[in-house]
Amino acid sequence: MDATIPSAHGEIPACLASPPSGHPEPGVVVIHDVFGMTRDLRNQDDWLAHEGFLAVAPDLFHGRKKMACVRTVRRDITARQGGTFDDVETVRAWLARRDDCTGTVGVIGFCMGGGLALMLALGRGFAAASVNYGSAPKDAYNAAFLAGSCPIVASYGKKDRTLRGAAGRLEQALTAAGVAHDVKEYSGAGHGFLNDHEGAGDHLPALFRVMGRFQSYGYDGPSAEDARRRIAAFFDVHLRSDRSSTP
Repeated sequence: MDATIPSAHGEIPACLASPPSGHPEPGVVVIHDVFGMTRDLRNQDDWLAHEGFLAVAPDLFHGRKKMACVRTVRRDITARQGGTFDDVETVRAWLARRDDCTGTVGVIGFCMGGGLALMLALGRGFAAASVNYGSAPKDAYNAAFLAGSCPIVASYGKKDRTLRGAAGRLEQALTAAGVAHDVKEYSGAGHGFLNDHEGAGDHLPALFRVMGRFQSYGYDGPSAEDARRRIAAFFDVHLRSDRSSTP
């Protein structure tokens, strides 16, 4: 269902998906890729609800011009502050206060949103973060930065030329920092392998359709299925208070 979340910067459009249980469940903030509010994003929301989480996907672009918004989000990620972080905090707090939420909230992001999810793992009120082929500043991949962050589950594609070695660097940093994690690189996948924009009927710019054909960009079913299984299991452990002591 569509939702509108009030904020200091105006209303934030969002998609809210409720689990079938009928009782309070942990929440998950779902952060979109560079394409913004798409049918694929709504499908991600629905998948998480089916797994038993109250999922909300905000439109961080607020209906504005996408490329200008992408630059703003990336600038905020580099600065580790700004309107993007303010909006996410507004959404997190709104979700946590709902009667159908337990008050425990995780975050998941894809591509641009994956980089933001990594930056949100430390000191931002989230109990777990799912980072999916997200680019972040270089110093985010070290133990000093990640020490004290929430548990992180991360997924990358080995064929992704834009993030070569990112999975290994993150794995090493999280291990050194003593942060609970699950990091996996999929040999048959490239960038964006969890986002089935074509299958969802999204109309992407021609450039990205060409990239999908020639540069290992786009959805990979087997890798996506395994990644979803890992993410759901990780969230199940770290977002449910009755299982919070599970290793």
